[in-house]
Amino acid sequence: MIPAILVSLRTGRVRDLPRPAWDRHRERTWRTAYRKDEVEGPVHAGALGLEGDEQGNREVHGGPQMAVLAYAASHYPIWRREAGLEAMGPGAFGENFTLEGVDETSVCIGDAWEGDHAAFEVSQPRGPCANIARFWNVPDLLRRVSESGRVGWYLRVTREGAVTRGEALRLVARPQPEWPVARVFRLRKDPAGDPTGVRELSVLAPLSPGWRRHFTELAARLT
Repeated sequence: MIPAILVSLRTGRVRDLPRPAWDRHRERTWRTAYRKDEVEGPVHAGALGLEGDEQGNREVHGGPQMAVLAYAASHYPIWRREAGLEAMGPGAFGENFTLEGVDETSVCIGDAWEGDHAAFEVSQPRGPCANIARFWNVPDLLRRVSESGRVGWYLRVTREGAVTRGEALRLVARPQPEWPVARVFRLRKDPAGDPTGVRELSVLAPLSPGWRRHFTELAARLT
């Protein structure tokens, strides 16, 4: 398989950003590390994420199951056309890795990737949140991201080490070829379409514990 190329490597610090007028909230700003800055590297990838990267809400971002957020570079021309946002490019979805050569249809849960020094494992789809719409000041962008399935995915760090922009991430193992990220995300949205698949995901070892619990709850409702 052609390796994924790390065309953009990004980290971000928590900062306050202005809240859009349509985002009705008593606070006029929101605290986030969504905005990531390009770094050449090398950057150390540790069990909890990239050195210099922060999370505004550690309850729903970061940690060993969501150490690194990846997004497909091929999606950005589509978003520029569909959303009319010419500034959309690497980092626009708050990702750490913008990858060329892969997307949600070609990346599977449990995929093991090796870079020059660090190694990673695909843990779960990204569960898109309102921060995407808030950052871009497009009220319906979250809905459009979810409907498109162009959501991105998270990586665990299985071997700590340095990563550098431009390096290749080579696929060295694919234990779950039947579970591409796109299928997993689709079943979370529409579990009734494949009850057997939902039950399988509830016990799929490489899938992050949080997503397994969610599919366990869904399976119970479908029985």
